[in-house]
Amino acid sequence: MDGKKLEYKGWAALKEIEKLTEKADEVQETILKAILMQNGETEYLSKHMKGSTDVEKFKLHVPVITYKDVCNYIQRIANGESSSLVTGRRVTEMLCSSGTSAGEPKLMPSIAEDLDRRTFVYNLIMPIMNQYVPGLDEGKAMFLYFIKAEMSTPCGLPARTVLTSYYKSKHFKCRTRDAFNDFTSPDQAILCKDSNQSMYCQLLSGLVHRLQVLRLGAVFASAFLRAISFLERNWGRLCNDIRSGVLDPTITDPECRSCMSMVLASPNPCLADEIEDICSHTSWKGILCQLWPRAKYIEAVVTGSMAQYIPALEYYSEGKLPLVCTMYASSECYFGVNLKPLCDPCRRGLHPPA
Repeated sequence: MDGKKLEYKGWAALKEIEKLTEKADEVQETILKAILMQNGETEYLSKHMKGSTDVEKFKLHVPVITYKDVCNYIQRIANGESSSLVTGRRVTEMLCSSGTSAGEPKLMPSIAEDLDRRTFVYNLIMPIMNQYVPGLDEGKAMFLYFIKAEMSTPCGLPARTVLTSYYKSKHFKCRTRDAFNDFTSPDQAILCKDSNQSMYCQLLSGLVHRLQVLRLGAVFASAFLRAISFLERNWGRLCNDIRSGVLDPTITDPECRSCMSMVLASPNPCLADEIEDICSHTSWKGILCQLWPRAKYIEAVVTGSMAQYIPALEYYSEGKLPLVCTMYASSECYFGVNLKPLCDPCRRGLHPPA
């Protein structure tokens, strides 16, 4: 991928979307040709196309498949055979699906260029959102992100979730400063392997910056609700930290302690009292708007198996915060961005029409 596309922001990103969609058939044909040229000599394509890279021959001879049709190829690569079984590029890692759709995790081979493509899609999101919710560069985002434990395949390839792959990559860790993506969570807290310590530090950071937060969220609705439950159990400890300016001793991760020492720069008893007063209410209906009064929406996946969490999110926001899905993605690949992010998440339409 052209490295320049990874830098698209603002109007440049919107113009790129228009360029890609106004002649989508030509774009897709060009991409398919490039895929065939890159992967034409793989064992899988050679079996069907006998060395040809012709698009029409591909459409005629290469079948639509399910995961089980290529599972054997993937397992062979995981065991140490050549990447050329399915790709003309070197496989750098195996991505583990979340299992939220089919309920059973799968392995997907990934190449280095895949991180470029994911970053490109991420860079399209905020220019779209800013059309509907202006001023998002004037505050922070309390997005709760987590990594998961990774494994290794028999041949030593890392096997991890797509999000863990991204957060551990230089694309995330070495990203340029962007006012539209100013997170309350320090990177060290996001990258903490202990999910409880990570959650604690990220929520603490979000509370310290509560009056600067313009949007809330997590990747999945279930993760955001876990955070609310965690807050219900631990708000007293969090308030103590803010009041004293000292991090709870149960947080032992060195990187977390280091970054949180900057978040808790000094004691703030007034802020602690405000949060304590809100959290001590008998009912937590609308708690999100009380703790983060400038928040304009909640961003999370709330479709498919996540739709069951919509009533709970609406309860905690008292129905005042729109639920926003910004993109369409899976562990296998990222499909596209939502051009109408404030519409009902369960509605969908393709542009250009399929």
